[in-house]
Amino acid sequence: MTQVSSKQHDSQYTQSLPQSHTQQSNPIIPRVLSVAGTDPTGGAGIQADLKSIMAAGGYGMCIPTNLVAQNTCEVREVFTPPVSFFRTQLSCVYDDVTVDALKIGMLGCVEYIEAMRDWMRDNPVPVSVLDPVMISTSGKRLLEASAENAMRKFISCVDIVTPNVPELAALCELPVAENFEEACNQARELAAKNSVVVIVKGGHLTGEDVGNTAVFPDGDARHVPSERVETSTTHGTGCSLSSAIATKIGLALREGKNLSDHDTVMRALEWSTAWLREAIAAGSVLHVGRGSEGGGERGGVRGNVCGHGPVNHSVRILQQTV
Repeated sequence: MTQVSSKQHDSQYTQSLPQSHTQQSNPIIPRVLSVAGTDPTGGAGIQADLKSIMAAGGYGMCIPTNLVAQNTCEVREVFTPPVSFFRTQLSCVYDDVTVDALKIGMLGCVEYIEAMRDWMRDNPVPVSVLDPVMISTSGKRLLEASAENAMRKFISCVDIVTPNVPELAALCELPVAENFEEACNQARELAAKNSVVVIVKGGHLTGEDVGNTAVFPDGDARHVPSERVETSTTHGTGCSLSSAIATKIGLALREGKNLSDHDTVMRALEWSTAWLREAIAAGSVLHVGRGSEGGGERGGVRGNVCGHGPVNHSVRILQQTV
């Protein structure tokens, strides 16, 4: 990103901000709204989204869709508030705040998908990124089976979609891809059909390169490599990646860039991919829950890890304060 000024601030607060902020006298801070589920342990959902948005240099806002009783090991229960209250939250935010980017995560049911679709039709945003949360890593269904068709139709309402490999297959109504080539072919089909950019995430595929590939509606595919990190701290990576991408694109659009320019998407994907790998690698120092490296405060030893701990969203901010 082009720096407006090289002026360095001396206060402890500004030293803790991302570099793009500390080097600008009047930084542009994109206002990013996350619409997603919750995670009381802070690793996924809107909690992870807010941390990711801040890490990427944005101002985060959130509207919870589903209240999820989960931890680093399992999803126990999901409660969905009345859709009328969801609509009220949407109007409350947009009646007062200009939103530069919208990240959509867990919607959970047909009623919420339709409410989101109707609202977006009447209130367009500069960029929208959908992480189509359907099934948790632990296997818990997070989208009602009856809502899958509604989700497939909703894809065309957004600009970018970031499914994991199983979700990509479900959206295309095809078997789960066994390799990178199959996943990209599915992404090309989804992108062309819905005029949307599809991000193919390599984390569920085999191999050391677990980078991300942007597949555009015109068939162009561009890959951002990333080396696999052997760790159990991968909870909320999908939430975090999509939020970071939305934030960086929201910033680029406010700086005058064009969403139709493939480079705008790629710059956001490159930053988000590199940052997320660092956050995953640094997750083990958090010791949050039994899903963390080392078992957290309860597990004691690595062998007792039962799930996936959170990533360290603050990794770059912490590096600047040391």
